[in-house]
Amino acid sequence: MMNEAASGKAKAIPINVEGLYEKHRTVHARTVTGTFNNWRWAMVFFTQALFYGLCWFEWNGRQAVLFHIVERKFYIFGMVFWPQDVIYLAILLVISAYGLFLVTAVGGRLFCGYACPQTVYTEILTWIERKIEGERPARIKLDAQPMNPRKFRLKFIKHSLWLLVALWTGITFVGYFTPIKELLAEMASFRIGPWEGFWVFFYAFFLYMMAGFLREQVCKYMCPYARFQGVMFDPDTLIISYDPERGEPRGLRKKKGGADTPPLGDCVDCSICVQVCPTGIDIRNGLQLECIACAACIDACDQVMDKVGSPRGLIRYSTENALAQHYTAREIVAHLWRFRTLLYTGILLAIVVAAAWSLSQRVPLKLDVLRDRSSLSREATDGRIENVFTLRISNTDEAAHRYVISVSGIDGIDIVGERFVDLPAASSDTVSLSARVEPGRAKKGSNQIFFEVRSETDDQVSVREKASFFMP
Repeated sequence: MMNEAASGKAKAIPINVEGLYEKHRTVHARTVTGTFNNWRWAMVFFTQALFYGLCWFEWNGRQAVLFHIVERKFYIFGMVFWPQDVIYLAILLVISAYGLFLVTAVGGRLFCGYACPQTVYTEILTWIERKIEGERPARIKLDAQPMNPRKFRLKFIKHSLWLLVALWTGITFVGYFTPIKELLAEMASFRIGPWEGFWVFFYAFFLYMMAGFLREQVCKYMCPYARFQGVMFDPDTLIISYDPERGEPRGLRKKKGGADTPPLGDCVDCSICVQVCPTGIDIRNGLQLECIACAACIDACDQVMDKVGSPRGLIRYSTENALAQHYTAREIVAHLWRFRTLLYTGILLAIVVAAAWSLSQRVPLKLDVLRDRSSLSREATDGRIENVFTLRISNTDEAAHRYVISVSGIDGIDIVGERFVDLPAASSDTVSLSARVEPGRAKKGSNQIFFEVRSETDDQVSVREKASFFMP
């Protein structure tokens, strides 16, 4: 491993092929406390406070964050996005992808261990399980027992609470696409629509199964991120690492060892690191596909080291190069900023800055112009040539506007019809009008013209769209 790390080549993550075919064994993770566990629960509280609470905030008399499918509008606080703004969704996906690449290149599967919904909801349902059924030994003993009144009662309470959490999560999820208050009112009166009902119960059932039953199997067999993460690792990526030079040979300490007693490493072979692992692996076997970097084994091992009087860090966040070449903490940090991470950071910052600039310069007004195809042109009663157009005007602002319509591009071109349009906040309207030109003012055939729509009270809110005027 030392030569490979020194060469700078990424090490392939070993896959437990035999484990892919063995019978599933339920993982009863032991409770662990410590710094990384506190960070993990802080992320649980933060993400769920954001998820469950954000849909209840109001902004200008409406839900602050709402992806209204029926109205085809996305509300995010003071911004309103329409289907024409799909480019911003693409930019968001690109930013998320590069952010994930950067986090993975620097710290491995930090997202999996702290912020992934599968990890978060598994933590929540496991916490409920521990409160109802007890700690690891009690749960193992309970599962091994035949069904009896006590076991039935505990299982019924646990699954009932799981279902309540799952159902409320499903309601909250759908509440970002249908206003949450309307959704709850519809559910209370049993008038919920078929699609809302389907997604509420589908999402609830999905969470109940994934976080309640499948748990580590999702990370092992179903999650694509676990499969392609290896190509984003290199020998300078921070991973959960066991230090074999310090820990081996492992074994229990004897209070009085003879002269012929072989020296032992710091690992006392207590297997607590295995017992606290939510995926049931032994981190002492090295980096594995199933490791989600939750750092539970680090907290557990540090506590054992405190008890036996050895220094902490037998299991720690480190890199392959750091273990092989005995880097100091400062050298590890220095190697985190290498070409790959600098490249990801530069691209990510460039995209974020460009997206922020685009949003700041975004005009809250959209205009689509359609020419009447049934009649290319006609002669009006006043002798001028007339073309008929349909203007689709969308006010994407949070305030009502009165818009002025004008046309240019041909000398003497004029609008016949309504020149003013009043639109409430976040609304749209269709306007039909005619443009007329004196004969001889433009060449025969198609001529380019421009329609301009601007706010009567704010000249900065203005858009210009080209169209074609046909002269016979």
